[in-house]
Amino acid sequence: MVRLTLALFLLATPLAAQSPMSGEAFDKYATGRTLTFGLPDGTTFGVEQYLPDRRVIWSPLDGTCTDGIWYEDDTNICFLYENDPEPKCWEVFRTPKGIRAEFTNRPSTTVLFEAVEDPAPLICDDLFS
Repeated sequence: MVRLTLALFLLATPLAAQSPMSGEAFDKYATGRTLTFGLPDGTTFGVEQYLPDRRVIWSPLDGTCTDGIWYEDDTNICFLYENDPEPKCWEVFRTPKGIRAEFTNRPSTTVLFEAVEDPAPLICDDLFS
């Protein structure tokens, strides 16, 4: 009877949720890469180049780029961009196809997926990286 109860409990218990990436794991994964991100419907959201010392360059793919930095805050990876005082925070998860990022400033609003990696650095109309 104990085995049956334990088996039923295990079947009724959801699998443990995947843990977000730590800052160290994210740094190791992203630094030196240029990643394009897309929305669940396949629409391209933008591209970000990850530089040493937790620096980034973001582009919404309109020819403009914005310099920024990222930092770890609890389970979030937060980005702070030039001329924008509000950090953009995400819980980032490693998947078999890259990373998935869930926007935590406004939960359940935006989920991004790593679409492709571009070996070339960003080239922007307003700055050259």
